[in-house]
Amino acid sequence: MGQAWKCSGLRWSADGPVLVWDGGRRSPLTWGKRVAFGVVDGGVRICVGARGHACPVRAVVPGRGTGARCEECARLDRAHSVAADTLADDPRPYHVYLAWFGPGRVKVGITALERGPARLLEQGAVCFSWLGAGPLMAARRTEELLRAALRVPDRIPYAEKRAVRAVLPRTEAERSAEIADLHARALALNTWPESLAREPFRAVDHVGVFGLRDAPPAVGAVGELVAGGVVGGELVAAAGPDLHLATTSGVLVLDTRLMSGWDLVPAGAGDEVTLPVREFKAPPQDGLFQLPAPLSPPAS
Repeated sequence: MGQAWKCSGLRWSADGPVLVWDGGRRSPLTWGKRVAFGVVDGGVRICVGARGHACPVRAVVPGRGTGARCEECARLDRAHSVAADTLADDPRPYHVYLAWFGPGRVKVGITALERGPARLLEQGAVCFSWLGAGPLMAARRTEELLRAALRVPDRIPYAEKRAVRAVLPRTEAERSAEIADLHARALALNTWPESLAREPFRAVDHVGVFGLRDAPPAVGAVGELVAGGVVGGELVAAAGPDLHLATTSGVLVLDTRLMSGWDLVPAGAGDEVTLPVREFKAPPQDGLFQLPAPLSPPAS
């Protein structure tokens, strides 16, 4: 057996998706690249710790969870988190955005101005537009305003994002129509915080960036990693944390967050997945998306 590696997640760079491994090694991913790895036989999934520190008790965590943290480390990780509303004194400016993931799936959110569109790529937003920019608390109040006045949620489950990727409209104009309407309605509200500067509607489309334009629909998703399991396939698309892999069973979606905490090794030839797979009951017939193939740990 070759050297085992631990994956610390999927990141989005200017050149596309990149798998990051403990120790700083990076594996750039391109369409058509074969992704293949095995889970060390007899291994267990260990908590990844919090805020750059290892879990003090090396707790074993469930395979199905995307967080890969024990209860205590999860609590520490959320401490002083913008998402947890515990950073009221953060001096950085923030963007408020509207993000579209597919028909009927629009959310409002905020992200630090310095991060640019990275947060939208990480969430798998198919299309988005900035709405305004200003201090953190003004951005938070605007987010709350849209939730209350326009009933725009601030969260959309990943399962729903995956489900609608296969029924995306073909044109950018169609994909941006919902957020264009919401943007106009949001700017018409007269209760905006004064310190938040409004921004004009300008849709940014990620269909090409994600490789979704011509990808066939996925037939299922990996439910969890298990010891001794193998993933192998050709990368046809990626969105947020998801890889869409073409395998012998069809295109399957692999949420790379499920990889964290496991010891992984390179796998041999073959485009198969020997892990629990959750089949999509009624995959759309005219979709754009295909599932991901296995990922390869860096060569030792």
